[in-house]
Amino acid sequence: MKQLRNHVIRAGLGALYLTGAHHLLRPIFAGIGAIFMLHHVRPRRDGEFQPNRHLEVAPEFLRAMLSHLRSRGVDIITMDELHRRLTERDFSRRFACFTFDDGYRNNRDFALPVMREFEAPFTVYVASDFAQGVGHLWWIALEMVIARASSVETEIGGVATRLDTSTPAAKQAAFDRLHDWLRALPGRHDLAREIGALCTRHGVDEAAICRELCMSFDELKRFADDPLIGIGAHSVTHCNLASQPAEVAGQEMAMSRKRIEDVLQRPVVHLAYPYGDRIAAGHREFALAKTAGFNTAVTTRPGMLFPESAEHLTALPRVSLNGNYQDERILPVLTSGAATAMWNGFRRVDAA
Repeated sequence: MKQLRNHVIRAGLGALYLTGAHHLLRPIFAGIGAIFMLHHVRPRRDGEFQPNRHLEVAPEFLRAMLSHLRSRGVDIITMDELHRRLTERDFSRRFACFTFDDGYRNNRDFALPVMREFEAPFTVYVASDFAQGVGHLWWIALEMVIARASSVETEIGGVATRLDTSTPAAKQAAFDRLHDWLRALPGRHDLAREIGALCTRHGVDEAAICRELCMSFDELKRFADDPLIGIGAHSVTHCNLASQPAEVAGQEMAMSRKRIEDVLQRPVVHLAYPYGDRIAAGHREFALAKTAGFNTAVTTRPGMLFPESAEHLTALPRVSLNGNYQDERILPVLTSGAATAMWNGFRRVDAA
């Protein structure tokens, strides 16, 4: 099903480009700017089974987007400057912000050199457990489990289940099912328990994944000294905040912020909700982020920014630079707002 959705989205982006419809929609839906969302930036990997491919783009695709924005005279600004422009209603020039979730080491090794070429600032949202080397990058652990297994056995909803993982197609189907099951588990500890059991059963060192892929706090201190870098909070454990009691969700936000501030000795006033979609961040989380003192908070809901976005600073949408669609032809489609408008039903603001 997810593969079919990817094909449909790819076809839709291509149709918008080939028909030129994005030119017609740009004046209506381009808005005043956009916040771009990324995770990994690194060279393309070989291998047919890459279920997390959507979370990574190649450095040359990032470079192409930056070049495209510069060619159109778009200001590339910090989240602090975005907050200023929205609150002061300074909409004289179109702008873009670049944001990277989780705190991966490749943000330093591959993204930063590209951003330096364009003197483009960007914000990295850090899950503090990841920086401490104790977090659960469970979606990557799940990929590793399935990649090395010919079958996977677990208990789903109290029913013993065996999933075939002997071919790339079977692996993808198993990943999709297990991913959705794990993400829907109600508590932080439930997910940690289940992915931990899968890793133990299949010989995957889950603890090593975080240390291998994410910058430590020592690395983040040096990284954050670069004037192009801003650091934001991304919760403590990277849990689904909406599925937690309000007290726990608030602590996830506030404690993540405090840990990062204590290490970096600088204010942390911007937040990204883990997962960030409708089932992970809603009205309650938007209010909690405001109460916690964040100036802005970003979701993963697709959308451009409009003057009305100033009324929803803790419910800001983003435009995903998705690894499944690394075609330079779609860049003007993405910046036109046509794709996100079609995705969210042509609403200018989606903060409900």
